[in-house]
Amino acid sequence: MSSPAEFYHSLPPITKAYGTVCLLATATYHLGLYHPIHIALLYERVFYGFQVWRLFTNLFFLGPFSINFGIRLLMIVRYGVQLEKGPFERRTADFLWMMIFGSFALLVLSAIPFLWSPFLAVPLVFMLLYIWSREFPNAQINIYGLVALKAFYLPWAMLALDVIFGSPLIPDLLGIIAGHLYYFLTVLHPLAGGKNILKTPMWVRKLVGRWRIGMQPINRAQPANNPQQESGSGVVFRGRSYRLGG
Repeated sequence: MSSPAEFYHSLPPITKAYGTVCLLATATYHLGLYHPIHIALLYERVFYGFQVWRLFTNLFFLGPFSINFGIRLLMIVRYGVQLEKGPFERRTADFLWMMIFGSFALLVLSAIPFLWSPFLAVPLVFMLLYIWSREFPNAQINIYGLVALKAFYLPWAMLALDVIFGSPLIPDLLGIIAGHLYYFLTVLHPLAGGKNILKTPMWVRKLVGRWRIGMQPINRAQPANNPQQESGSGVVFRGRSYRLGG
């Protein structure tokens, strides 16, 4: 059985970095080094007070130490790791770009008054959960030992549980919207014959390469502009098989 240090070092780079910063953000809050109001997403202070850091800092605060904090951190470790070691294996730049796009989408959505949330870390974690549920839709999940269901329905089940336990609805809903937007633009739309308009920018790939983050993708003998190929009654896309109607 591996030690905590060995487990930590075995985590893939982006998931490890994000989870670590989230943990440090809450730890430093409990040490009294800052108040959450100073890192919250308050657009009037961003635009009129030039407090630009709020666009970034709010993405790392999961709340004070609590059961909910522990659950969110475990969600990062479980679903982030399974994505980064599964569909995004050897595609560190793509995974980083997914996180960047998700953060940007959440910032835009939160600018809508009735969707505003002061902290977007929980929505970002929920986005990871949603994308994981689409990549592993048939995985069997047991919730608190009470209900068994397919992973495809897990985001909605978690949303319902949060509402039942008194947590706000908006953060979870924001994560589902951002996750579906990413999945639609990068998987569903290309599978339907459309163009992938959300390709990972070259500057992200250069950043990953310069800092030697994670592993570089393997060159495939597949044309770059046609990332899908037919396989029997389905389509192989991004290394995964998807069935076509019927």
